[in-house]
Amino acid sequence: MQWTLVVPLKPLPLAKSRLADTADDGLRPGLALAFAQDTVAAALECAAVRDVVVVTNDALAARELAALGAGTVPDLPRAGLNEALAHAAAVVGAARRAGSVAALNADLPALRAAELARVLDAAAEFPRSFLPDSAERGTTLLAAGRGRELRPFFGTDSRARHRASGAVELSLDAVDSVRQDVDTGADLRAALALGVGPHTAAVAARLPAVQQ
Repeated sequence: MQWTLVVPLKPLPLAKSRLADTADDGLRPGLALAFAQDTVAAALECAAVRDVVVVTNDALAARELAALGAGTVPDLPRAGLNEALAHAAAVVGAARRAGSVAALNADLPALRAAELARVLDAAAEFPRSFLPDSAERGTTLLAAGRGRELRPFFGTDSRARHRASGAVELSLDAVDSVRQDVDTGADLRAALALGVGPHTAAVAARLPAVQQ
């Protein structure tokens, strides 16, 4: 089974506010873009991925990610993450005859294509499924098989909310790169320890707080 991945991305000036103690206002937008670039690049290398569609209203991000080979969809609802994902999933599902769609976080800078393939192969066994993040409270990937509605419940305690919605929780070992999203300085250091992509590495080299 091959998947279309929908990757949501806020306007860059608004992204990653919880990294304020690690990156100042001048660097955070570039860091958020770097995360997305490394995430999308790794996803496009994955054998289980047919295409990647970024849902964003940020013109710079759309342009840079399209240059990597991603498609883009504007966030027309402008009503939050879940609404943006539902809209984009509906758009790509209709365009691709209701194929399998998965929502993937844009802040997975250590993402490995082989690990993502393992997660997507496991997801293919279920109508809807999700992968919890490394903190065991959130979600980094939500998958819906062909003809199934994505029904995203990202946000606070999304692991519990996705489980309550009937999605199957994927329990897999050795997929740390797919679970390590970055919201805080500690998360960024954990991702750097796993080994991030070149865009994130270049920006992180300018952050004294993560070089200590």
